[in-house]
Amino acid sequence: MKRSGERARRLAHRHRRPCWLLEDGFLRSIEPGAVPACSIVVDDEGIYYDARHPSRLERLIATPVSDSQVVRAQRLIAQWRQGMVSKYNHAPDPDMSAIPSPYVLVVDQTAGDASIASGCAGAKSFHEMLEDAWNSHPECYVVVKMHPEVVQGRKAGHFNVDVLRNRPRIYVMADDVHPAALVASAQAVYTVTSQLGFEALLWHKPVHVYGMPFYAGWGLTHDRLTAPDRRETVSLAQLVHACLVDYPQYFDPESGARCDAETVLSWLALQRQQRQRFPSRLVAYGFSRWKRRFVREFLAGSDVTFIDRLPSRNTASAPVVTWGHKHSRELRKHGYADSTVLRIEDGFVRSVGLGAEFTRPLSWVVDPEGIYYDASQPSTLENLLNFAQFDSETIARAARLRDAIVGKGITKYNLPQARRWQRPPDAKHVVLVPGQVETDAAITYGASYLRSNLSLLKTVRQRHPDAWLLYKPHPDVVAGLRDQGTDEGQAHEWCDEILTEIPIQTLLDQVDEVHVLTSLAGFEALLRGIPVTTWGQPFYAGWGLTTDMALAPEVAGRRNRKLSIDELVAATLLMYPTYVSRQTGRYCTAERAVQELLEWRGTPDVNFLRRVIARLARKP
Repeated sequence: MKRSGERARRLAHRHRRPCWLLEDGFLRSIEPGAVPACSIVVDDEGIYYDARHPSRLERLIATPVSDSQVVRAQRLIAQWRQGMVSKYNHAPDPDMSAIPSPYVLVVDQTAGDASIASGCAGAKSFHEMLEDAWNSHPECYVVVKMHPEVVQGRKAGHFNVDVLRNRPRIYVMADDVHPAALVASAQAVYTVTSQLGFEALLWHKPVHVYGMPFYAGWGLTHDRLTAPDRRETVSLAQLVHACLVDYPQYFDPESGARCDAETVLSWLALQRQQRQRFPSRLVAYGFSRWKRRFVREFLAGSDVTFIDRLPSRNTASAPVVTWGHKHSRELRKHGYADSTVLRIEDGFVRSVGLGAEFTRPLSWVVDPEGIYYDASQPSTLENLLNFAQFDSETIARAARLRDAIVGKGITKYNLPQARRWQRPPDAKHVVLVPGQVETDAAITYGASYLRSNLSLLKTVRQRHPDAWLLYKPHPDVVAGLRDQGTDEGQAHEWCDEILTEIPIQTLLDQVDEVHVLTSLAGFEALLRGIPVTTWGQPFYAGWGLTTDMALAPEVAGRRNRKLSIDELVAATLLMYPTYVSRQTGRYCTAERAVQELLEWRGTPDVNFLRRVIARLARKP
């Protein structure tokens, strides 16, 4: 209904051509504005918010639905509510404890919004709506939700906020907050033409309407105006199926391909869930410049400020985000308790290439309780493994993910396959010992009495004197990005082969047993059903899946639950990490991350210059 649309209509009439009017769909995106929309409507009869003329949506709403369509509409309603989604999904949830209860919700809109005049309403409608809500519910507060663009100062609304705040029983919601929780807790919703009235119907709320929006006049709302004769009584399922299935066209945010409403709902629900995890303001300390972009992506939903100097805990106004235990000494010195720190580390399915070579991550973990490699205290992962309830759907999903990882040879770094290793034909028992960076925090906080690669090799050789013993140094050491461990140059004296250029996934297919200190290779071996012996205290030890030779009594006491491999996978790969798409820069699922790794692994290697820079940056 902009001037461009009116001009198109005139041209179409003059030249006797069809005219299509386009608008955003009812599930649009994360943010408003210029960001790509997940849905669009194409109307060849009118446009949905213009009640003065017929539209394609009106015709679709009036169309009877089948039993299967009713079931789908009901599932969409349940999915909408479970995901707590709305048209836009960027804003934080409101602090419901600060809102007086019980309340009815009154929805403001921007002055001059095309849907108001096209919905047969005007500025007067808003004031009538407010007075009716106030007078009709003397036992309730009236929460007036301002439009986000009014809150941001970009447009004007219909109410004087100062006047409202001086009236009894009126609470002004002037912050830019996500509306789902407000609607869900309201006794009733009052609107002129806002889409929130439609969303309130999905929450089964009484909806009082003072204009004629697309969802009014069908017998589902309390209407102040008389509906056009075109509109008749329909079921909620008819309205929902027309508005969310038949009318819009949807685009998969990750692939750009056409998709269904359920796909967009799931994606937006994931964004909502991830964006609500942490406080609205965070302070990030000690991050190199190349990581800062990724910190913002992995903490999207929070406003992150980067600092190079720690304030004292007394003056800090937000939780501190840092890399693992890298700055723990400084944090303790400045009075930061572990409970005020979010620790970030690489995830377990990370990238194609080494993190030390500045390769962008697809997964990080963000832990507010500890960090997974620190056995001295519980972490979020350990608590998930101890206490999470794994339903059958989650277990089945974990099993499918494990099958995909094993079948496609996915590991943490997915290094290119230079050559394959052939198991010696006369080797009856092959044991793999993966090396680690001995200065790494995983050794500092997770090792036991064995703390070097050479001591591990010696111990394994003594236990398996007749085995074919393989030693694989850590990729960062092989690449020259980290130093060798203590006396690691003597490794050849204690093993049968040292393998440097062979990817770990090709070795795991051919070995009989894996011995580790705390290496993630032990977890990757478990995924493939290979026996694993731990000589440290990695996160996957102590759950009945490994032979543990050095688990401290206090750690064993905390990890007192027996898990299946798919329960371990569910917590470790589905629940604990954060995944961000390389394509969109938005949150994604573990399954999507694996798919992107496969696509990434198949592209030419164009990162030679980055690797050179990484090596130069780490030279003393």
